[in-house]
Amino acid sequence: MKVILNIDNYHAIKACSLTIGTFDGVHVGHREIIQRLVNSAKEKNLLSVVLTFFPHPRMVLQKDTSIRLIDTLAEKQQLLEGLGVDILIVHPFSREFSRQSADEFTRDILVNSLQIGHLIIGYDHRFGRNREATVDDLILAGDIYGFSVDKIEAKDIDSVNVSSTKIRTALNEGDISTANTYLNRPFKLTGKVIQGEEIGRTIDYPTANITIEEEYKLLPDDGVYFVQSKRENEILYGMMNIGFRPTLEGETRSFEVHFFDFQEDLYGEELAIEFLQHIRKEKKFTSLDKLKEQLRSDQALCRTLIPVK
Repeated sequence: MKVILNIDNYHAIKACSLTIGTFDGVHVGHREIIQRLVNSAKEKNLLSVVLTFFPHPRMVLQKDTSIRLIDTLAEKQQLLEGLGVDILIVHPFSREFSRQSADEFTRDILVNSLQIGHLIIGYDHRFGRNREATVDDLILAGDIYGFSVDKIEAKDIDSVNVSSTKIRTALNEGDISTANTYLNRPFKLTGKVIQGEEIGRTIDYPTANITIEEEYKLLPDDGVYFVQSKRENEILYGMMNIGFRPTLEGETRSFEVHFFDFQEDLYGEELAIEFLQHIRKEKKFTSLDKLKEQLRSDQALCRTLIPVK
């Protein structure tokens, strides 16, 4: 899959089958749309193109700096590539861009820049300045400019009964099971291993401390989770603590993962951590010995969850 940053950098070599959206989470509903896109592109001998935007429009138009996204751009890119998309265009979303009229967007972006041959879009999609235009307007424009429109009806979208908002709510509550069901995959965070205080080593539970650079990345509620990480040709299983480490009087939120039966140095590596199950809430213990006792119990439970090969 080819990734293009900014529509202005896209130079069409042939007509495309296109879909448009933020696709945060690339959840099961999104996957149905993307699969339809890829299949239609193959049938019509077109390029399959996804047009998405960053920052999220709510961050720009509503100044909603509190919104957190399920995937980073890199994670979204990996997911879309896995679904067989030919080209991903990530266009910077700005107030100036949002002020384009629907006619300008259709003519200048869809037709002239992208050379659209086919469009797949949800029934409730609105676009143009002040969201002035509807899918029906796109269908009329298609008649004028020579592209077809595949409108995804309400029954097809609603039957999935999934939304990025529901997934965000589940993650904020630590409900990994629900989030993963809606995503149809484990929720993932990606970060670099940094030097920590190494207190875990003193109680026989060394941890890799993860830093997440993208401030907009949504992170699950504080607690302990059963996780896995795919590294080279092996899958590492372990448990991850997210929180302030109250037993140690921690002052900043940390992300620490302990991998079972693993002793290698991970400093400087980028790890993708996949969340498989919520184990318990974070809590304060009266001593390090009590914490160690709880960690033994957590580990025993997590080990029972490791799939049998």
